[in-house]
Amino acid sequence: MDVNILLRELTPFEQLVCEHLCDGLTNSAIAKTTAHTEKVIENTVSRVAHAFSIKSNGQVNVRVLLALTYRSHFGDNAFDKLGATCRHLTAGPNGEQICARHSD
Repeated sequence: MDVNILLRELTPFEQLVCEHLCDGLTNSAIAKTTAHTEKVIENTVSRVAHAFSIKSNGQVNVRVLLALTYRSHFGDNAFDKLGATCRHLTAGPNGEQICARHSD
C-alpha cells in the first residue's frame, strides 16, 4: 500500500481527532470526548485518511495505517502519555536520550 506525504494541511479538529485515534480511542469515544456525533468522527477520519492517500482495500485497517502515518508525520506523543520508554534509547554525547533506531 502506498502512503504519500500529507496532501494538504489538517484542520485543528482533524488533528485533535487523530491525536485521540493515536491514543487508541474508538470513534464513539472520540465523539463523546469532542461533543460531536460518531458520524462526524467517521467522516473526519475518512477525510484525513484521504489527505494521506490511505485507501481502504479490505485487506488493511485504515485506522491503524492512519495512526502510524500521523505519528510519523507529526511525532509520537502516545508513548509519553503511556509512560512507555523506547527500547532503542541510548545516551547521546551530551547526555540526551536518542533513539538508536532512528539516529542515522
